[in-house]
Amino acid sequence: MDQRLLAAEFKPEVTYFNTPSHGLLPARAAAAVTEAAAAMSTGRIDLVSYFAEVDKARAAFARITGTTTDRVAAGTAVSTHIGLIAASLPSGAEVLAPEGEFSSVVNPFTVRDDITLRTVPLTGIAEAVEPSTTLVALSAVQSADGRIADLPAVRAAARAAGARVLLDVTQAAGWLTVSADDYDYVVCGAYKWLLCPRGASFLVVSREAQEERALRPHNAGWVAGASPWDDCYGPIARLAPDARAFAESVPYLPYLGAARSLGLIEELGGPEAIGAHDQALAARFRKGVAGLGRGYEPVPGDSAIVAVPGLGHAAEGLAAAGVTVSVRNGNLRAGFHVHNTEEDVDRLLDLLSG
Repeated sequence: MDQRLLAAEFKPEVTYFNTPSHGLLPARAAAAVTEAAAAMSTGRIDLVSYFAEVDKARAAFARITGTTTDRVAAGTAVSTHIGLIAASLPSGAEVLAPEGEFSSVVNPFTVRDDITLRTVPLTGIAEAVEPSTTLVALSAVQSADGRIADLPAVRAAARAAGARVLLDVTQAAGWLTVSADDYDYVVCGAYKWLLCPRGASFLVVSREAQEERALRPHNAGWVAGASPWDDCYGPIARLAPDARAFAESVPYLPYLGAARSLGLIEELGGPEAIGAHDQALAARFRKGVAGLGRGYEPVPGDSAIVAVPGLGHAAEGLAAAGVTVSVRNGNLRAGFHVHNTEEDVDRLLDLLSG
């Protein structure tokens, strides 16, 4: 990690371990949003340049997740992307998902009474894929406790059954190396580990799914056109020939910040380098908690998110001491990212030790 770069971009006033809820905004992203907002208030509004920044963000996200820009559509929220996928499924489809999966991943399927949502424990999801399964929907990393899914097993089982895979990388992109080209659909809320302003999200659609028209562009507006600036009145003559056909008309300010934040992720070495840093800090915390001798056992694994069952009650005291964590399902949940240091981890452990 480039410490001088990190020092220039992050100056937290608290010891912050809550990236699983919302990432810290880098200084460059905050400046871009602030400057653009000020310009908008004076009438200096450059729509063409704003959309160019959206394209820069799409391209950077594609590089970070191992795909190409033609597969990436810009949007505003994971649930909106998944709602589009849910609306495109045929009547009678069966969706398989882990028990306790984040609501935005599964709820869009429940609003259709002609679709079956079946849930099983995360550890058994690959074995639960059946010939009747149309789509397997899951997060690469579970929000509540940081568990990492066995993605190779899920992919293999889905392929064998002829099912598609929808992967949410909101809690993974930025620190866990993921190849989006291995999946039919990938969704990501970019305001967590990718450090973007909330309001930037991405949908990746496989070439096969595009060619087979498995996804219908139900929310196609003028930006989904092949030539949006030339064809923005009346029915669109021709939709974009790639994933941009599934794009939303996104808010400018989040994407002006997102282009800068994603650039920083790349400058810091991408998911491989960032993941090594984050996972080392998480391992230090897991070992430290287990050594406190108070009977608390963190959820095992190699995730950048560490959940400690039964320790959620400590969050209030930590907040009073200037340490930010979160509580999920009774777990104390801590996320370790680029701005964190070993000293931060040791401070957290000292406070937990009393």
